[in-house]
Order: sequence, then structure tokens, then C-alpha cells
Amino acid sequence: MNEKYEKKIQADVDAIFTLMAQRVDEKQMNLLHEAYDFAAYAHKDQLRKSGEPYISHPVAVARIVAEELELGANPVMAAFQHDVVEDCPYSIDEIRERFGDDVAFLVGVVTKQKKAQYDQSKQVDNFRQMLSSVQFDVRAILVKLADRLHNMRTLSSMRPDKQMKIASETDYFYAPLANRLGLYNVKTELENLSFRYRCPREYEQIEKQLAELQLSEKPDVDVFIAKTKEILEANGIDARIELRMRSPYSIWRKMQSKCCDFEHIDSKHYLRIIYKADGLQEEKKQSLHIYAVLSDCFKERPCSVVNYINAPKENGYQSFHVKFLNPKGQWEEVHISSERMIRNNRLGCTAERTEENLKAWLEKFRAVLKDIAYHTNEMDYMDGVTASFYHDNIMAFTPKGKCIVLPKYATALDFAFEIHTEVGLHAVYARINGKLSSVKTMLHRGDCVEIGTAEDAVPEADWQNHVLTYKAKRSLGSFFTDRPKMEYKRCSCCHPLPGDEVVGFKNTEGQITLHKRNCLTAIRQASKQGDTIVAVDFNENEQFLFPVRICIRGIDRHHLLSDVVACITEQQNLSISKLHTVTQDRIVETTVDFEVHSSNELKQAIDNIRRIKNVDEVARIDIE
Repeated sequence: MNEKYEKKIQADVDAIFTLMAQRVDEKQMNLLHEAYDFAAYAHKDQLRKSGEPYISHPVAVARIVAEELELGANPVMAAFQHDVVEDCPYSIDEIRERFGDDVAFLVGVVTKQKKAQYDQSKQVDNFRQMLSSVQFDVRAILVKLADRLHNMRTLSSMRPDKQMKIASETDYFYAPLANRLGLYNVKTELENLSFRYRCPREYEQIEKQLAELQLSEKPDVDVFIAKTKEILEANGIDARIELRMRSPYSIWRKMQSKCCDFEHIDSKHYLRIIYKADGLQEEKKQSLHIYAVLSDCFKERPCSVVNYINAPKENGYQSFHVKFLNPKGQWEEVHISSERMIRNNRLGCTAERTEENLKAWLEKFRAVLKDIAYHTNEMDYMDGVTASFYHDNIMAFTPKGKCIVLPKYATALDFAFEIHTEVGLHAVYARINGKLSSVKTMLHRGDCVEIGTAEDAVPEADWQNHVLTYKAKRSLGSFFTDRPKMEYKRCSCCHPLPGDEVVGFKNTEGQITLHKRNCLTAIRQASKQGDTIVAVDFNENEQFLFPVRICIRGIDRHHLLSDVVACITEQQNLSISKLHTVTQDRIVETTVDFEVHSSNELKQAIDNIRRIKNVDEVARIDIE
């Protein structure tokens, strides 16, 4: 073995054993040594693409598990062993016999299953295998994240096509998963490494711009930090201040979402004020105290306070965010956090790993994963997962104060389905902070939302384009799947209705297009392509409504318009979607858009309107 590699591997192994000796007993330490020795023997003749001995990878993964994720002996043993079954002539049963059921389970989860045929694809099946393990133990996913993190750190040795595949998987699946688990350091590093290998030129450009900006802003930032320290010390507050630059990926994502260049992105850095406190109440008190003394000296940006301490993100993130004006007239973003919050934000769901602390977090994860798996034929499995877990979230509230956690950019429809499926399916309107709004309205953090429903209301076809959550997507998908589908395509030039005399034309793909028999396009096509004509029964179906428009002309009088509306809505129980009326020289002309089930229903509406006093003529006209 190359001496340089040997020294590096030994240094990593020594660091792991030194660290673990502080946490585990002698028996577990002996097993850790055995796990490393077994892995070293199993991989002894294997090399990585970089030319390093293969054992360097399991050792590096084990160090991440022990040092950066602070996990126990069994996950570290599993990290040593995680490629033994996949790449060497050993089985899970041998792992179980040597190191027990728990280590064997963890190794089994991170071992890619080889199949003759995959349900969707090798990648998606592997994602599903990992996510399903959360129903039993979150540690398996953490070992896999450590494995992915080291692979990304050493991706430079791979071919460009492999780099693209691995980086794309990381950006789509692993980085958001780390975010959902609250592992902010892991998430940020994975995002940046993925960006670096997918788009190296863009990454290098933004990295260069950030370095230049940090240098140019340093004098002003130093002044603000010095003033902040002075204020804290004057008020007897013991705290440290850190300058944190935004990552290239974070900047790039903002540039994409705001459609602007680097210069027009704000908050390219932020300051962390970190203090010590005992207990949550003391943390809240100290955060507010720091905020109060700083806001006495610096001008605060209106509406910039976000209190993630009282209302943590669903993945457990806590901090107090605010923006202050620095002496140069620029807004400085400040995060006020306790030492405990900083540690928890780094270690995520495992930071305070008692059974009770993990139970609530895992419960929703398990329930949704089971739901996704059960309904996997109705929608893409990974789309369901990403819609459910991989967005930053907001908190909205019912009028009674119940908190509903939703992904960023969710709508009132998502809110309705999160309350209950039936509320979503029968939603009619929303009141957002007391204001009447469409159910398609995007929500913001802190909105108070009331959903209005009606028993006879049903989802509209475009609702699927206005929801983000898996529950809403799945419920709407089920609703529209269960509804009968139109067997024919209606011609756009004559808009036939059930009950009209129609003729069908079948194209080479077997699709039938319906025309009215008096449609000029149909007559022309029948004379040229008569062999494509098919007989069609276009019958009324209660499930299908078709938009129509009529034009009414008459002599204006008091209540004429209300009589027309009543004729459609009250007498026939049909819904008007649009009404436009113009009166000139006492002659009124009105167009009404509404929906009917058939030509007979439209004829009935026209006949009823014709009988209204002062109506002179009524005719159906084309909808443009």
C-alpha cells in the first residue's frame, strides 16, 4: 500500500477509535476493531477509481458517522461494513453472525439490491428501499447519507457522465433528504458539491464573485460586528459572532427563483450571534433580550423578524432571524441562536435522540411513506416523496389556531386537503386573513386560512396544477381517475353537445373526433375522407358539463337581468361562469357563459329565457 494512503487511512481509523472510546464500553470497542479488521480484509485487493485502497472509503464514511453525525457503535460498524456485501463475496448472514442483527439490518438497507427487473428503475427502487427503512430506524439513512457525502467529496476521480449521474441523484434526492432530516451542514455540502460537478463553470463564477464580495465588504462588515459586540458586552451578554457566507448553490438558486443576476441578490452573507443558555425558556428570554438591545441601536427592517424558536420548522430548525441597517445603509441579516440550537441544526433529528423526541418526527414520515407506497400506481413514487418532504415549509393557521405545516409556495387547496380530504374535494373558496380569496391562492407564513365548502362542489380540472403536497396530488389524482372519461374529442369549430346530431371521424391513431352533422368542416371531411366516418352515440352523462355561451337582446327594464340569471340558476340549477351586459338607447345586449349537460338542457334554457318579458331574441354563439 502507498505510504501516503496508509498514513491517511491510519489517521482516520485512530480518530474514530479515539472518539468512540469516549462513548462506548470495552465490549463495543472490541467489536469496532473487529468490524474495521473484517472490512480491511474483505476489501484488501480493491482500489477506488482514484487509485486509493478501497478501504479508505468505508473508513472515511465511518469517520463521518462517528464525528460529524455523532452516532453510536453499531452505525459506525455498519459504515465500516457498508460495501462488504455489495462488492465482496460475503453475505448479510455472515455480517449478522459476526456483528449482530442491528448491524446486519443497517448494512442491508444501504446495500443496493440486484434484481433481474426493477419496479421503476434501479435508482428509484434503491431510494424506496432506503426510505422504507425509516419505518424501523432512521440511522440507516444517516449511514447512507455519510456514504453519499464521501462519494461526493471524492467525485473528481469519476468520468464526467458518472459525475453527472451521481451529482443529479444527490441534488434530487440526497440533499433534500438531509434538509428534511435537519442536517443543514450535510445538506449544504451536498448541494454545493452537486452544483460544482453538474455546472462547473457557473459554480466557479459564483464562487469567485463571492470571494471578491467578501473581500470588498469586509471593512463594513467588521464595523458592524465590532459595534454589535460592543452593544452585547455593554448589556452583559456573553455571545460570539460568526460571519457566514451563503453557498454558491444557495446564491444560484436565488438567482433562478428571482430571475436576476448575482449583483441583485440580497443577503449574500449573514451573521450568527450564538449564546449559552440553560433550558428553552432561558433561550427564548435571551434571544428576545439580544434582539431588544440591538433593535435599540440599529434600525430594524419592517417585517423582517422570523421567530423559528417559538415556531420551529418541521425538521426541528430553531433560530431568531431579523435584519438590521448597518452604518453603510445596507441590511444585515442576523440569526440569534443558542449553542444547543446550533448543535441541533447540525445534527437534525438525531440531536436529542430519546425515544420521545424521535417518535413524533418519525410518525409523520412513516405515515406518508406508507400512503405513498400504497398509492404508488396513481402517481410517480419519487414525485410523491419530493412533494411531501423536500421543500422548505411555512406555517399557516386555522381560525381556531391549529397550525398546518405546508411546503413553501403551497396554496389554500393544499391547506384544505391537509385539514381533511373531504374539505379539499368540496372546497369552494378561502378566506385568507379575513379576505375572500380563490382556493388557488398561494399562502405565506403566518396566514390564517378558512376554507368554505359546499356538498355539491367538486374539484376543477386545473386544480392539479395548483397543489404541491402529496396528499392533495394523490386525492385529486384519485378523484379524476375514478371519474368517467370522455371517449371522444369534440371538434373546436362546432362544439357538439350530447343530444346533437353528430358524426365521428377516426384518425390513424384510433382517436374519434365528433362534429355536428351540419358542420362545414365535417361536410368537407366526409366528402374527401368518407372511409374515416364512424357511427357515434353521444349521450348525456350527469358527470360531464360543457361550456356554452348565449347572446340575449331585448328592451331594458327593471329586474330584466335578474330574471335571466334566475332562469338559468334557479329554474335549471346551472352555474353561470361569466356575464357581460351593455345597454344603449334602452336596448340591452347580454352574453352569458354557463355549463350544460346536453343540447336539450341548453334548448330548455333558451326557451325559458325567450319567455321572459321584454326579451326579443336569444341565440347560442361560439366561445372564442
